[in-house]
Amino acid sequence: MLRIVRVLAPNPGVETLEGTNTWIVGEDPAIVIDPGPDDPAHIGEVAREAGPVAAVLLTHDHPDHAPGAAAFAAKVEAPLRAFRMAGADRLRDRQVVRTDGLELTVLHTPGHTSDHVAFLESTTSGLFTGDTVLGRGTSFIDPPDGDLAQYLRSLRRLLDLGPRTIYPGHGPVVLDARAKLQEYLTHREEREQQVLAAIGQGRSTIGQMVESIYAEYPIEVHTLAARSVLAHLLKLEAEGRVARTGGGDGATWSITEPRACERCGRPVLGRARYCGTCSLVILQEGSGEGR
Repeated sequence: MLRIVRVLAPNPGVETLEGTNTWIVGEDPAIVIDPGPDDPAHIGEVAREAGPVAAVLLTHDHPDHAPGAAAFAAKVEAPLRAFRMAGADRLRDRQVVRTDGLELTVLHTPGHTSDHVAFLESTTSGLFTGDTVLGRGTSFIDPPDGDLAQYLRSLRRLLDLGPRTIYPGHGPVVLDARAKLQEYLTHREEREQQVLAAIGQGRSTIGQMVESIYAEYPIEVHTLAARSVLAHLLKLEAEGRVARTGGGDGATWSITEPRACERCGRPVLGRARYCGTCSLVILQEGSGEGR
């Protein structure tokens, strides 16, 4: 049976839940995922629990996951690997990290951050999701490094892989991975409809939308909620479904009809003149129509 051990970092909070989950996978040697904060006591506990370590992996470079990585890697004399971190070996999408009896496939899952990766274990279909999927609650998308459209694509990619169990960056283990991923997709669809409904009711600023959508939430979370609403608005804006007037906190948003392709009449994203299919045809034909 594959050994998977969680060591909980001592950094509880609104965004981190009980703290960051550091995962030890396999043994003699193990792979360690997300050493967490630069806390000597935590780093020492992980090192004692892990024993020999073949590699140290990062899901992303946020301060609750990455600051202790370099110190831990040095302590256990193992290579540090990440998608985006100075001094680390660069991870690539679909790369396989191997030790004796263990294979983890790297999956680039941008959205929570642009550098985010998850790791799929081949024999158990266990998925180490970092902050793309949490054990409780939902992941925070904070533009500009966070991108909701990319995030949704990442969730669908993970769902298509058919994982069985999720080992998240925060919160408890998820035993029904597919149900959780579908739950996350449904939640984002519902939130998008709430944003559109709020605009339709005349709530044109982000502050007004937050007051409506998050009315039952503590006021302390409204600042984070505003960033999440912005992520939805930026996605809708790119799709040509909302328009922005002005800038900064005073910007107002209105619902618009998506533009039609000037060649075939199908909807197009944003301010484009042609849909993707027609753009490709125009390029292939060398038509002056697209110049």
